[in-house]
Amino acid sequence: MPPTPVIRKFRNVECRDAVLAWDRTEPLLDGTGEPVTRWDGATFKKHPVTGEDIPDEDARTPLIRYINPRPASWPEADYVVGNPPFIGNWRMRQALGDGYAEALRRTYPDVSESADYVMYWWHLAGELARAEKIKRFGFITTNSLPMINNRKILQHQLGADPPLSVVFAVPDHPWVDAADGAAVRISMTVGRGGDHAGLLCRVLSEETGSGEGLKVALSEQEGKILADLTIGADVAGIQPLQAGKELANRGMQLFGAGFIVTPEEAQKLGLGRIEGLERHIRPYRNGRDIAQSPRSAMVTDLFGLALEEVKSRFPEVYQWLLERVKPERDQNNRASYRDNWWIFGEPRKVMRRAMAGISRYIATVETAKHRVFVFLDKEILPDNMLVTIASADAFHLGVLSSRIHVVWALAAGGRLGVGNDPRYNKTRCFEPFPFPACDEAQTALIRTCAEALDVHRKRQQALHPGLGLTDMYNVLEKLRSGDTLTPKERIIHDEGLAAVLKQLHDDLDDAVFAAYGWPATLTDQDILARLTALNRERVQEEKEGVIRWLRPEFQNPYGTATAVQAEMTLIREDTPLSAKAPLPKDHTGQLQAVRTALAAFKGPVAPNELAQCFLKARTTKVTTLLEDLVKLGLARKDGERYVS
Repeated sequence: MPPTPVIRKFRNVECRDAVLAWDRTEPLLDGTGEPVTRWDGATFKKHPVTGEDIPDEDARTPLIRYINPRPASWPEADYVVGNPPFIGNWRMRQALGDGYAEALRRTYPDVSESADYVMYWWHLAGELARAEKIKRFGFITTNSLPMINNRKILQHQLGADPPLSVVFAVPDHPWVDAADGAAVRISMTVGRGGDHAGLLCRVLSEETGSGEGLKVALSEQEGKILADLTIGADVAGIQPLQAGKELANRGMQLFGAGFIVTPEEAQKLGLGRIEGLERHIRPYRNGRDIAQSPRSAMVTDLFGLALEEVKSRFPEVYQWLLERVKPERDQNNRASYRDNWWIFGEPRKVMRRAMAGISRYIATVETAKHRVFVFLDKEILPDNMLVTIASADAFHLGVLSSRIHVVWALAAGGRLGVGNDPRYNKTRCFEPFPFPACDEAQTALIRTCAEALDVHRKRQQALHPGLGLTDMYNVLEKLRSGDTLTPKERIIHDEGLAAVLKQLHDDLDDAVFAAYGWPATLTDQDILARLTALNRERVQEEKEGVIRWLRPEFQNPYGTATAVQAEMTLIREDTPLSAKAPLPKDHTGQLQAVRTALAAFKGPVAPNELAQCFLKARTTKVTTLLEDLVKLGLARKDGERYVS
């Protein structure tokens, strides 16, 4: 039997902050020497008129200043193992205090302010492992670790000199929070200094066991683990493209539930009675409205109006917001939110500018089980949990709704929440995505397929008001897998005409694959490999001034950058040797030159014929470049010849 206690007192357990050290704290004082305080964020009182809960301005918390903050030092050790607090970046001020959060962020300039609290542990451990001061480290974190705000820390460590390697990872695993017993999702990672392969485990199934936990079956894959905790195509290394600049935006962030009104409340506020108010009380959609069925919610949008103008033109609206929004805004730490309390906290100026002049726009729910894109009328204001794309073109809707883009979005965006739902991050999912460069006929076909898809879903939802998109796509997923439908699912199948929905998506996928010039039989990994390669090519194109604007009339109205490939004079076999140009030295330039030369031929061309277009170009080299273009979907093979 082991001794009692099992762990003896060696005086090597320290109870202190693991990431931040400081000399002392003191109250933060204002210019008059009085302590600065803020609302405690937890105490409410009833509004005397509305009866709703509003912040109690008398419940104050003093702000603290940390003197001489610095990184915490860790005891000497061979291994570091931990389960740091699950505190997201947006909760750090509330959970840890304003002073602590500010001191922490000043102390670690290499850690993004958008990173979660756990990443300070990850950063410290990574630095120690790369310096060979520890052998390995392992952390349990939330499953947001591979997402962009945290992924940057992994990218920095994995790309440093000397590098760090992730030698074991489970990106997403069920977990029970010890604090409240809530079900959460976690990531598990092990880091080691140097360049090493790793073991990546993924959850295949989860079953309730006899105890409190779950029986989890895992798959295993060996290879180089990337910053997004994958093996294969380096989706984490993609770069944004100017082609989609300013088109994708999150919807309105209200910072005040009092902005939302029912149609009946809107009528009492003067809608339909006061001239001009129809431009400021508009239909409102959030993620639930899109994924399930739309509510009849409306929102008061006073962007662009001064407070005195609101008071004089729309006094009922002024009073409504004065009583329902201002009390909450008065306690906000950000001065712009407090001072402009009658306007949304984030009114999305860029989005408004991008949507000016279009009749509809594309929207998708930021975090949702199924990645579905829909058209919304321009009069509908989107909520912050919707990602919008400012385009009325069904071609864009079609490409975004295709399997090619959905596979990309799932890999680039990460997952979030207890439901482990995919998250659509505009910076990672939309802006780097390379749309196909296709001809007019291909573009028209994709438009036709996308319009038919949008019409079908809206028609069936109008006929069956309780029919939600999530329900329809749950059934579609079962049709694709061949699973038997339950009685409830058969009703959804009939109401949503799910077999028709499947055919519409199949037709759309065929059209988009053809536009890329890729076979529809590609695996998900093949799709990601081709898209990441195409992203690199487009990045290089844009550096050379060739930008394939998605909405050139908005993004590039003065034509300051070309939207087509730069022309290359085709050199024929009988051209004097001195007039021929050699192939560029870099691989990207070689691909560009061969692709441009190939496009100048009206029909299929043999590699030896194409090689004659360049000075001292070997046929074997040109053949290799042509095969690379075929793999990228930028050329196709016709027997032993090639065509653009």
